[in-house]
Amino acid sequence: MANTVSSLKRVRVAERRTAINRLRKTRLRHQIRTMRRLLEKKDAPGATQVIPATFSLVDRAAKWGIIKKNTAARYKSRLTLRLRAISTAK
Repeated sequence: MANTVSSLKRVRVAERRTAINRLRKTRLRHQIRTMRRLLEKKDAPGATQVIPATFSLVDRAAKWGIIKKNTAARYKSRLTLRLRAISTAK
Protein backbone atom coordinates (compact mmCIF):
# COMPACT_ATOMS: atom_id res chain seq x y z
CA MET A 1 0.00 0.00 0.00
CA ALA A 2 1.17 3.51 -0.76
CA ASN A 3 2.29 5.51 2.24
CA THR A 4 3.27 8.99 1.08
CA VAL A 5 0.69 11.74 1.22
CA SER A 6 0.70 12.31 -2.54
CA SER A 7 0.41 8.60 -3.37
CA LEU A 8 -2.47 8.17 -0.91
CA LYS A 9 -4.23 11.07 -2.61
CA ARG A 10 -3.62 9.52 -6.05
CA VAL A 11 -5.26 6.31 -4.81
CA ARG A 12 -8.32 8.26 -3.63
CA VAL A 13 -8.55 10.22 -6.88
CA ALA A 14 -8.15 7.07 -8.97
CA GLU A 15 -10.99 5.36 -7.09
CA ARG A 16 -13.26 8.37 -7.61
CA ARG A 17 -12.43 8.63 -11.32
CA THR A 18 -12.90 4.87 -11.79
CA ALA A 19 -16.40 5.10 -10.34
CA ILE A 20 -17.26 8.04 -12.61
CA ASN A 21 -15.87 6.33 -15.71
CA ARG A 22 -17.73 3.11 -14.88
CA LEU A 23 -20.99 5.07 -14.57
CA ARG A 24 -20.41 6.84 -17.87
CA LYS A 25 -19.53 3.63 -19.71
CA THR A 26 -22.65 1.94 -18.32
CA ARG A 27 -24.83 4.84 -19.47
CA LEU A 28 -23.26 4.63 -22.92
CA ARG A 29 -23.86 0.89 -23.20
CA HIS A 30 -27.49 1.24 -22.06
CA GLN A 31 -28.17 4.02 -24.57
CA ILE A 32 -26.65 2.02 -27.44
CA ARG A 33 -28.60 -1.05 -26.33
CA THR A 34 -31.85 0.97 -26.36
CA MET A 35 -31.08 2.22 -29.86
CA ARG A 36 -30.25 -1.28 -31.14
CA ARG A 37 -33.47 -2.71 -29.69
CA LEU A 38 -35.52 -0.05 -31.48
CA LEU A 39 -33.70 -0.88 -34.71
CA GLU A 40 -34.35 -4.61 -34.24
CA LYS A 41 -38.06 -3.88 -33.77
CA LYS A 42 -37.91 -1.80 -36.97
CA ASP A 43 -39.33 1.17 -35.07
CA ALA A 44 -38.03 3.95 -37.33
CA PRO A 45 -39.93 6.84 -35.66
CA GLY A 46 -38.80 5.77 -32.19
CA ALA A 47 -35.21 5.28 -33.32
CA THR A 48 -35.24 8.68 -35.04
CA GLN A 49 -36.24 10.30 -31.75
CA VAL A 50 -33.56 8.46 -29.74
CA ILE A 51 -30.67 8.91 -32.18
CA PRO A 52 -29.70 12.50 -31.18
CA ALA A 53 -29.38 11.52 -27.51
CA THR A 54 -27.41 8.42 -28.47
CA PHE A 55 -24.99 10.33 -30.70
CA SER A 56 -24.55 13.00 -28.04
CA LEU A 57 -23.64 10.37 -25.45
CA VAL A 58 -21.29 8.60 -27.86
CA ASP A 59 -19.51 11.88 -28.66
CA ARG A 60 -19.19 12.81 -25.00
CA ALA A 61 -17.83 9.36 -24.16
CA ALA A 62 -15.17 9.83 -26.84
CA LYS A 63 -14.34 13.28 -25.48
CA TRP A 64 -13.99 11.92 -21.94
CA GLY A 65 -11.76 9.09 -23.13
CA ILE A 66 -14.22 6.32 -22.26
CA ILE A 67 -14.04 5.11 -25.87
CA LYS A 68 -11.73 6.11 -28.70
CA LYS A 69 -12.80 8.61 -31.35
CA ASN A 70 -12.69 5.99 -34.08
CA THR A 71 -14.88 3.65 -32.03
CA ALA A 72 -17.40 6.48 -31.56
CA ALA A 73 -17.41 7.14 -35.30
CA ARG A 74 -17.93 3.43 -36.00
CA TYR A 75 -20.88 3.21 -33.59
CA LYS A 76 -22.52 6.27 -35.12
CA SER A 77 -21.94 5.08 -38.67
CA ARG A 78 -23.38 1.61 -38.09
CA LEU A 79 -26.41 2.91 -36.22
CA THR A 80 -27.08 5.45 -38.97
CA LEU A 81 -26.83 2.77 -41.67
CA ARG A 82 -29.26 0.52 -39.83
CA LEU A 83 -31.69 3.40 -39.29
CA ARG A 84 -31.58 4.31 -42.97
CA ALA A 85 -32.16 0.69 -43.93
CA ILE A 86 -35.37 0.41 -41.90
CA SER A 87 -36.52 3.92 -42.90
CA THR A 88 -36.25 3.20 -46.61
CA ALA A 89 -37.66 -0.33 -46.32
CA LYS A 90 -41.14 0.99 -45.51
